[in-house]
Amino acid sequence: MAVRASLGCFPSDPALHASCAMPWGVAVTPFSAVDERGSPPATGDEGHLLPRCQSCFAYFSLLCPLDRWSWTCTVCGAENEMPADAAARYARDGTHDPPEMRSAFVDLLLQGEEGEEAAAAAPTPVYVAAIDLSSSEEFLELVKSALQAALEALSPGSLFGLLTFSSKIGLYDVQGPIPIVKNVFIPPDSDGALPIDLVDIMPLCSFLAPIDTCKDRITEALETIKPISSWDIAANAAEGQDHVLHHTRGFGVALDVLVKYLSSEYGNSFELARIFAFLSGPPNYGAGKLDTSEEQNDGKAGNADYILYQDQTNFYKNLATSAVQAGVCVDLFAITNEYTDLTSLKVLSVESGGSLFLYSSTDESTLPQDIYKMLSRPYAFGCVMRLRTSSQFKIADSYGHFFPDPQYMHVQHINCCDSFATYSYDFEFEKDSQFSRKLSPPILQIAFKYTVLVHNGDTSNASNSDSRSKYTLERRLRVRTIQYNSTANIWDLYDFVDPDVVLTILVHQVILSSLSDVLETRLWLQDWLVAVVAQYNKAYKNVTSGGGTGMYDIDVNFSHCSQLQPLSRFVFAVLLSPLLQVNSEHIHPDYVTYLQCLFSALEPASLRQAIWPTLISYSSPDVEAEVHQSLSRTVFTSESPIFLLDAYKDLLVYYSPTASSEIPFPPPRDCLLRSTIDRLKQERNITPKLMLIHGARDDTTEFEKYLVEDQTLDGSWLSSSTGFSSFLDEVRSKVAEHGI
Repeated sequence: MAVRASLGCFPSDPALHASCAMPWGVAVTPFSAVDERGSPPATGDEGHLLPRCQSCFAYFSLLCPLDRWSWTCTVCGAENEMPADAAARYARDGTHDPPEMRSAFVDLLLQGEEGEEAAAAAPTPVYVAAIDLSSSEEFLELVKSALQAALEALSPGSLFGLLTFSSKIGLYDVQGPIPIVKNVFIPPDSDGALPIDLVDIMPLCSFLAPIDTCKDRITEALETIKPISSWDIAANAAEGQDHVLHHTRGFGVALDVLVKYLSSEYGNSFELARIFAFLSGPPNYGAGKLDTSEEQNDGKAGNADYILYQDQTNFYKNLATSAVQAGVCVDLFAITNEYTDLTSLKVLSVESGGSLFLYSSTDESTLPQDIYKMLSRPYAFGCVMRLRTSSQFKIADSYGHFFPDPQYMHVQHINCCDSFATYSYDFEFEKDSQFSRKLSPPILQIAFKYTVLVHNGDTSNASNSDSRSKYTLERRLRVRTIQYNSTANIWDLYDFVDPDVVLTILVHQVILSSLSDVLETRLWLQDWLVAVVAQYNKAYKNVTSGGGTGMYDIDVNFSHCSQLQPLSRFVFAVLLSPLLQVNSEHIHPDYVTYLQCLFSALEPASLRQAIWPTLISYSSPDVEAEVHQSLSRTVFTSESPIFLLDAYKDLLVYYSPTASSEIPFPPPRDCLLRSTIDRLKQERNITPKLMLIHGARDDTTEFEKYLVEDQTLDGSWLSSSTGFSSFLDEVRSKVAEHGI
């Protein structure tokens, strides 16, 4: 569990927090195997014995004052009786202390919590592919390749189901000698119901096939899948349906009945269920259909330059709620350049703990690699997270891919959580509260309860029943309790700023605000930077004598505080990003939605990489030269002939036009540059797209678009600004106008 704070030293009171103008919060990566310093948790198997505060329900930790028969909650300060069994455990000689007495970061087994109903269910992960047949041959070939990669990544003993959808839903039984598909038509006026339930068409036990014994037949079934035929379209025409000219895509109904299908046998206790939904265009048939016509978009957008599209329907919001309740995670893969209204669909993935992927074409898609990566890394199911704070401050906002508990505040349900998934929190003071360094230090406690599937042995030669018995469900509890320092000195705040976490919180706020008005969000972000520059200059002049008062004495580069120096570049890059583009014709709305979903789940270092790429020059493919702080065309004056630009989801290798012909292009497989690229691809949770560009003979546009310091920032009061330098001049002018 990694926890990074935007302010490593907390402000002592609300006035100091306001004066520093910094967001105050944390980014939490709960399923990370180690903390932010690389240290693992203390582990144990007696989580059910961990005492809890009778007042605030926080967990006992190493930071709690303890005597023989009582303990004091470090979160709320309440005194609690110590149960006899806990007193005996904590009275040991120190050589065999329980985990919570050795570390404030523990990961404990919760024995017996699964209950009889869950214990009776097979502890087997379930995966279902829902495939769009209203598509092209190229789309289906890509999806088949991706599912072959998925079958290789999935654990033996997993169950796999195959479903197709168009104007009908197809269920595949692959457990017999030959694959069998049974279809049911979706009524055009369906409100989500079918003439017959899926369980009556095919029992769930026939639909969900064990991968270890049926992999070949699953592959055979995939090969039989074809796009919707001309016969189907002609049949629809004969029925006089008005969607004849479009492929019918009953996605909403298919997902709705599939979620009910998966929960029909096991109910809410069935935690390990994951749906891979592959879309080639917008849902346009039955319940959940979306109007993506130009007339609809114009009507919805209003002032299209400033307002992004809003949800068309509550259907997918309600479906996401059903998925969460059924323990189902939905991963959505859209492979299309057609407007699909991902704004309406994204809630399915976001609230169920899934991911959303967008590929504009089948030719350059990394879908097979991405799905293999996603399924190969560890992940937890049925997660519940709660962050508690000491009484002086509270959570103002929380951000991430979770489902908020309808009953308890700040309790978040996450159906699926991997080691990259990150959730952010913004803090504020309780009314009339402050921290006292000695008497009331700030305390944060994060509790993360989750289920993992534990592989108990080699299943490669086991029968199906034996294979499943090799797996057990473990319900575990991670608790991290952190005590922060507080300060009354603004320079302590600035010196311990984490710029990556500041950027993370800002991006979350930008995404949320831009859903209603992009222009207002741009103005707000610019005003925030002006306020930070103004407050920093005030603070600096308060501790120095003889400071200038003119406009050009204003330090917009944060010269005296290295931790603040990246912030101006970050803000400039966010303003230039697709998140805040005001010219709607220049950016695809679905791409904006994809970036929103991607950025809102990234841990801080990865998000910084996506917003402000790293540029490294090489004097040869085997010799690294330097890491460049600037992203401008000044790099073209560098003596280095090769550059590697890492923009998180894109990796670009650029050779200067003047690079010697003796330097091999593309770089050879066994060089340092290639090994760096391979390492970055391996470490990333998505597969970055690699581009090799030689300035002497290739189009350099893709590389130059990342040199953001030379780009024009249009809109609002910076309409005349050109490039990062002019942007800083405008910020300086605004600070001078308001006075410092």
